[in-house]
Amino acid sequence: MKEMKLREGDVAPGFTAPVNGGGEVSLSQFRGQAVVLYFYPKDNTPGCNKEACGFRDAHDEITAKGAVVLGVSADSADRHDKFIDKFGLPFSLIADEDKSICEAYGVWGDKSFMGRTFLGIKRMTFLIDTDGVIRKIWPKVKVATHAAEVLAALDEL
Repeated sequence: MKEMKLREGDVAPGFTAPVNGGGEVSLSQFRGQAVVLYFYPKDNTPGCNKEACGFRDAHDEITAKGAVVLGVSADSADRHDKFIDKFGLPFSLIADEDKSICEAYGVWGDKSFMGRTFLGIKRMTFLIDTDGVIRKIWPKVKVATHAAEVLAALDEL
């Protein structure tokens, strides 16, 4: 499998995918808004909970800057519903069960944890501008401060 390497300035790969609540979402429907597209390994795991809650707590500030937050993992839409209910998340979570979006963005690949290597979703965030162009990529996310970093980057758009 050839790993895609997206760069800042590239057009963001489009997608249509199932989302929590039973609907579908397409990246193209957000043209005219900035999109914070964040990829995370799994619902209801410590780092992912902290990252999601960071975006939840900053959500009003993010939307005030004209942006939308979309989370992506390989969990099902049903699991996303439970995750959203548990933490009161005010944004959509995309169910990428076939990992096609993860592969398009280059976030699916080898990870290592405690000496083991396995395939999984790398925690990464892409800031996409109003024209669908990637303006910022965070390849290594620090969950505790990530929402603040995203807010700062939105100010630069």
